[in-house]
Amino acid sequence: MAYDFQVTVDSMNPHAQADWWAETLGWTVEPSDEAFIREMIAKGYAKESDTTKHNGALVWREGAAISHPETSRRVLFQLVPEGKTVKNRLHFDVRVGADQMDAEVEKALARGATFLHRGSQGPNRWVTAADPEGNEFCIG
Repeated sequence: MAYDFQVTVDSMNPHAQADWWAETLGWTVEPSDEAFIREMIAKGYAKESDTTKHNGALVWREGAAISHPETSRRVLFQLVPEGKTVKNRLHFDVRVGADQMDAEVEKALARGATFLHRGSQGPNRWVTAADPEGNEFCIG
């Protein structure tokens, strides 16, 4: 049997990371359901301290998700107390095509990514960078 999955990324600021990655990938930040959040608090399933405000909306403090606009692909950014300290064992490869690579790298750098290095193998080229929280990713 084949299973579906989502990728979950540990984050110090899940809502800012969701915003950054949604813009980088052309995906959508999943909207907050403020009525549901308030209902969960009213029923005692959650506390006010489980929430925060982000871009003027009431959201769950612990996480934010983005989704692909045309598929069921989803990435969840989950709050953790510690910052990133070592190299990722898993990373995103953002495939934009050779003709768009340099422009997309410049956009990512202008929005807070950090250039790490250029790589190539045969005819394939890519740039490795880090997102605003230091998670490595490649654009190629």
